[in-house]
Amino acid sequence: MANDDKPDQPLLSDAKDACINAHEKKSLQRKRLVQSNNGDTSDVRHQERNGIHSLKWLESFLEKQKFSFKQVLILFSVYLGVGTSGFFFTMNQIDGKKTHGFVDAMYLCVVTMTTVGYGDLVPHSVLAKLIASVYVFFGMAMVGIILSKAADYIVEKQEVLLVRAINIRGKLGSTQILKEVENHKVEYKLLSAVAILLVLIVVGTAFLCLIENFEVVDAFYCVCSTMTTLGYGDESFSTTTGRLFAVFWILSSTLCLAQFFCYLTELYTELRQKLLVKRVLTRNMTSSDLESADLDHDKVVSAAEFIVYTLKEMGKIDDNDISLVMERFKKLDIDHSGTLTESDIVQSHSSRS
Repeated sequence: MANDDKPDQPLLSDAKDACINAHEKKSLQRKRLVQSNNGDTSDVRHQERNGIHSLKWLESFLEKQKFSFKQVLILFSVYLGVGTSGFFFTMNQIDGKKTHGFVDAMYLCVVTMTTVGYGDLVPHSVLAKLIASVYVFFGMAMVGIILSKAADYIVEKQEVLLVRAINIRGKLGSTQILKEVENHKVEYKLLSAVAILLVLIVVGTAFLCLIENFEVVDAFYCVCSTMTTLGYGDESFSTTTGRLFAVFWILSSTLCLAQFFCYLTELYTELRQKLLVKRVLTRNMTSSDLESADLDHDKVVSAAEFIVYTLKEMGKIDDNDISLVMERFKKLDIDHSGTLTESDIVQSHSSRS
C-alpha cells in the first residue's frame, strides 16, 4: 500500500500544480486585459497630451513669428521712411504729374522697390537718379526677404482656421486638425493665397473705377499690369487718394502674387514627390533591387537596409546622406561592435570632454 501511495503523490501534486497554473493563467489574462484597457486609455490620453502639446507648440511658434513680424515691420518702416525722405527732398528734381509732395514721395518709393515703374514719376537729375538706383536694389531685397516673412506669418496663422472652414462639421479634435493641416499644408497655403489674391483684384478694380474714374476693363488691366510688376505706364494712379491707396495695395498685391506662384510650384513638386513615393512602394521588387538593397553584401536584406534603399528610391535621401550617417555611426561605435550600446554613448561623451 505504501508503495502504491507513492506514485499517487506526484499525480495529486501535478493536478494541484495544474489548478494553480490554470488559476495563475486566468489571473495573468485578467491582468493583461486590464493592462490592455489601461493601455488603450493611456494611448488616448497620450494622443490628447500630444495634441495639446502640439497646439502649445503652434501657439509658441506663432508668437515667435509675431515677434519676428514686428521686427520686420519696424525695419521696413525705417527703410520706407528713409526712401520717402530722400525722394521728398529731391521732388523738384523729379518729372511727372505731382499731387502731394509726401504722398508722391512714398508712392514713388513703393513703385520703385516693387519694380512696377509706371513712369508717371521719374528722376531727371544726377542726385535723384543715384538715389533711385541705390534704392531699387535694396528695395528688391526687402521685398524678397522681409515681406515674405510677413506673408508666412499671416498664412501660418490662418491655416488652422481654414481647416475648420473647409471641414463642414468643423468639430475635429486638436490632434486631427493639426494632422489635417500637416497633410494638406501646401494646398491650404495655395487656397489662402488665391482667396487673398481675388480680394485684392476686386478691391483694386473697384477703387480705380470709383476713385480714379477708370472704365472696368481699364481698371482690371491696370490691376493686372501692376500685380505682375509689368507697369506699362499708360494707366496709373494719378490722384492723392489713389496714390495713398496704391502705397498699401501695390505692396500687398505684388507680394501675394509672388507667394501664389511660390505655393503653386511647391504643390506641383509635392505632387510629383507623392507619385514617385507611390510608385516605389507599389512596384514589385526584382533580383537587382534586392542586390542593390543589400548594403553589407551578406545576401540578406534586413529591415534597416530595406528602409534605406526605399528612401533612396523615393529621392528622400542620397548616397551622400547615407555616407554621412554611417560616418556618424562609426564615430559613436567606440568598441567597433557594429552596434550602439549605452557604454558606447558614455565613452563617446567622456572622449569629448
